[in-house]
Parts: sequence; structure tokens; C-alpha cells
Amino acid sequence: MVEKVYNYSTTDEKAIEKLIMDENVNYIHMVFNKGEGLPEHYSNSNVYMNVVRGVLTIRLNEQDAHNYQKGSLLEIPYNVKMNVGNSNDEVLELFIVKAPAPQNYKE
Repeated sequence: MVEKVYNYSTTDEKAIEKLIMDENVNYIHMVFNKGEGLPEHYSNSNVYMNVVRGVLTIRLNEQDAHNYQKGSLLEIPYNVKMNVGNSNDEVLELFIVKAPAPQNYKE
């Protein structure tokens, strides 16, 4: 078998699954219910967020929070302060891609 298969959960419960964490890319699956999210942090690479279900609420640096519906793909540059979460009733599901992998990011 040439391909490698990665499985992710299909739950409505909170999940943060680090599916691929290699020297090329980080690929992470996340599920958040209302009021859940990540602690405030800074992006450690180029970050791409693909909203596949629900509404993402995100505040970057000092700007106001914005909401992004399923079908949205966000590109966030390196070293941006991020507040990521779900402030809506519907379950939020998204995939995060960090490229290059943070340990290989060069300014």
C-alpha cells in the first residue's frame, strides 16, 4: 500500500486531533461546542483554517471578532495573536493546516 490513511472522529463532542505532525505539515481536526475553543495564542507558522461545519468566531490581533460560516477557508500569517472558538449554538468543525510545519518556519 503506497498511501497512508488517517482517520478522524465524526463526533459532536469537543475534539482536537493532531492527524499529521511531520516535518512538512501539521494537519489538525477540531470540533467545538458553544463556548469552547482554544486558549489565546500566536500563530507559529502560516495557518489555514477550513470551516466544514458551524460558524467559527475568531479575533486576530486587536481587531474585532469575525464569524465565518462553513465553506470558509482562512489564511492567517505567522505571529498573529489568535482567539479561536465557537460562540454559536451549532457545533463547529474545522481543519487546520500549518505549512510549513512550525519547526521548519523561517521568517
